[in-house]
Amino acid sequence: MSFKRRFAAGLIVFLAICGAISSARAEPFKIVGFGDSLMAGFGLGPGQGFTDKLQAALRARGHDVTVADAGVSGDTSSGGLARLDWSVPDGTQLVILELGANDMLRGVSPDITRKNLDAMLGKLKERKIAVLLAGMRAAPNLGADYQNAFDAIFPDLAGKYAVPLYPFFLEGVAGQPTLQLEDGLHPNAGGVDLMVERILPTVEKAIATAPGGS
Repeated sequence: MSFKRRFAAGLIVFLAICGAISSARAEPFKIVGFGDSLMAGFGLGPGQGFTDKLQAALRARGHDVTVADAGVSGDTSSGGLARLDWSVPDGTQLVILELGANDMLRGVSPDITRKNLDAMLGKLKERKIAVLLAGMRAAPNLGADYQNAFDAIFPDLAGKYAVPLYPFFLEGVAGQPTLQLEDGLHPNAGGVDLMVERILPTVEKAIATAPGGS
């Protein structure tokens, strides 16, 4: 083979490798919001839910990301554990894990909620998927014993698995009628805006420390 042909063949291979590397780098960072109706955007219109607005906010700050909505209205921690494997696809790099509110509203034993969340965190760790744990707080009318046991779940598990914790997913929205739907439980569009604004720095830190993040 002549020098020119060898050079041309080598150049083609080099360009193909460069193209493959460029394509790999062009893949967005994949986030899955895994939770209940608070994640799923209950009662809100298209584009008004948490995952849509978080994706928009992250992109506006220069992050090449996708944020998939894996929220199911009414889901408990038991339901989440049952569907975790197929709801979080391979290739996911970060899961925002937000479950427990429905357990609390139904008076489920905090021991059950803890066990289910522990199992989910263990499964995601085995799959080498980073997690940001979004905490929940029990309503005071459930009593101090229940409240203390439930509220402790999230910081305890965040410490056990060394994952970042956002202490209260509804921070700034809970108990604020102007930021909630008429049911007094779910955020309206303005409430979601505030939720995204407040959690955004924690999400950015989680992205930066996750494999493949920046």
